[in-house]
Amino acid sequence: MIEAFVEVNSAFPWFFAIMAALFGACVGSFLNVVIYRLPAGRSVVHPGSACGCGMAIAWYDNIPILSWCLLGGRARCCKARFSIRYPLVEAVTGLLFLGAWMTYPPLVALVMFVFIGLLVPAAMIDLDTMEIPDVFSIGTFVIGAICSVAVPALHIDPTGLYFIDAMQSFIQCLLGAFVGSGVILWLALLSEVVFRKETMGFGDVKLLGAIGAFLGWQGAVFALFGGAVFGTLLLIPMLLFRKKTIVVPTEDSDEGGDGLRIPFGPSLVIGALVYALWLNGYVDDYFRQFSEVLNY
Repeated sequence: MIEAFVEVNSAFPWFFAIMAALFGACVGSFLNVVIYRLPAGRSVVHPGSACGCGMAIAWYDNIPILSWCLLGGRARCCKARFSIRYPLVEAVTGLLFLGAWMTYPPLVALVMFVFIGLLVPAAMIDLDTMEIPDVFSIGTFVIGAICSVAVPALHIDPTGLYFIDAMQSFIQCLLGAFVGSGVILWLALLSEVVFRKETMGFGDVKLLGAIGAFLGWQGAVFALFGGAVFGTLLLIPMLLFRKKTIVVPTEDSDEGGDGLRIPFGPSLVIGALVYALWLNGYVDDYFRQFSEVLNY
């Protein structure tokens, strides 16, 4: 099996990369269902996809990205508009899967597929509802812990002694979760003292801990501070377009009116994915050099 995989990958180096992207787009299609139904307390499995008018959507009208383009973003049955967010989620998920496949060894890439599949709906649901369901925070931590034991290469360079490798990887998982949730918790408490109001939900604390379980403490720290930078860059055009005052969301906030409420979960997700797929080597080298300087 492994030999066949190696032969196919050698003869057609882009075959599995294309398959990863297509698989990611299909996963993105399912994630659209999760994003829409989970906050409403509905099953993500049954019934099948249906238009707002009640008509079931045929399989050939539910092909990721392609069907939306061929139908011009409208339903075949009643010509109602479908949000462009549906193909965007599918396309982004496909590209992220491609990036994971191109970045990591196959087994670790499969773990990253799971990680991406959990982070994308967490970000989108947070955008819609200002809340991160526990299934995407606590659940992600649990899955990250399992993956760290099953695939030690997620956190360390394996020595070949599985039990030792699994224990070391699990320790790195716990360290990442502890540092990630601890750093953001202290920042949340400090900002609450400074601004005299809750500025960050506990869901963000749990989500960053879950990110640390998959990416280690370096990834968690980068997701927090790097994500804040990326989130700010994305916020600037929103502010220019909306021309409204920022209102920091809280669970019991009664701030009303025209404020632009900002969830922090999507920024954490962006930071985590940028680290995982592009900058992990650079960030890890920076922390390593910084540690060596402190040791002197």
